[in-house]
Amino acid sequence: MDTRPPERRSPAQVEQLKTEIKERMPEVYAAIQQKARVVGKQAFAWVTLGLRGEPNCFYAIERGRVVGTPFDQAVMADVAVAMVQFGCSFVCIWPDAQKGSDGAA
Repeated sequence: MDTRPPERRSPAQVEQLKTEIKERMPEVYAAIQQKARVVGKQAFAWVTLGLRGEPNCFYAIERGRVVGTPFDQAVMADVAVAMVQFGCSFVCIWPDAQKGSDGAA
């Protein structure tokens, strides 16, 4: 597990990553749209925060591409096990919608 602090990205880098999601990660893009139908604009805010480098906001993997910022180690370990056990083709990790991105209610 990578324990380095997350890299902070510029607004231009964030926009480039959003374009990458739209063009090269169709399942992740569809999951973002679906999440927005459930929680509203907060889904897009989480994506932007995760792409900017904030942990525990948004992290996604599809066909070898990885975007966002990892969650706490326990969450990432559980995701890794599930991906291997169930053979996931993509994964999107979101914070609890009942809590803020920092876990506060």
